[in-house]
Amino acid sequence: MPVFRLTRQLVFPDPELAEDGLLATGGDLSLERLLLAYRSGIFPWYGQGDPILWWSPPARALLRPGLLHLSARTRRSLRQHPFEIRFDSDFEAVIQHCAGVPRPGQGGTWITPGMQNAYVALHRAGFAHSVEAWREGQLRGGLYGVSLGGAFFGESMFSLEPEASRAALAGLDARLSAWGFRLLDGQLPHEGLKGYGFQEVGRTLFLKELAQALLVEGRVGSWSVP
Repeated sequence: MPVFRLTRQLVFPDPELAEDGLLATGGDLSLERLLLAYRSGIFPWYGQGDPILWWSPPARALLRPGLLHLSARTRRSLRQHPFEIRFDSDFEAVIQHCAGVPRPGQGGTWITPGMQNAYVALHRAGFAHSVEAWREGQLRGGLYGVSLGGAFFGESMFSLEPEASRAALAGLDARLSAWGFRLLDGQLPHEGLKGYGFQEVGRTLFLKELAQALLVEGRVGSWSVP
């Protein structure tokens, strides 16, 4: 399996060359390189102390905005105990929670300090956004990701109480649908995402869908006001 080593040159190999998903190593997390990566269907994912690894998985989790599925129990809970949904009101707190909240089966986090700094820079440039579930003035759950054209690339989510992250995901889905977004990328397919209505699609189809989504006029800047 070929794994390419990046140089200072701002270029990525063809994402279709990533046989098992791992495409390249090295490079940096500059704003320009991250934006090029996402436009190419590539994302960084690596652990603390490892080199930067760039991935283009052979299968992706994809959701058409407006088609999010929530269980009847979740919908009932959110009606009875609604959260206040905010966008971009505290991006840094969201990414810090995503990095710090313990997850079953994981002994650490891939959201390293370097990754946090890089995505905060993306946020300040208007390309990364947070969706937050608040209750009584306290942040209780949320998610963050990257927006380009009509595509939103979900990165991570967290919950400090039941249903909080689902409320944030529902808020994101509603906004993406209202704004005419074409796809919500969940990156690696797994059963949890399938339960929300994400479909597993092959890389070639995903890249075609992404190319079409990137033709849609984007929403660069703060999402705090619709």
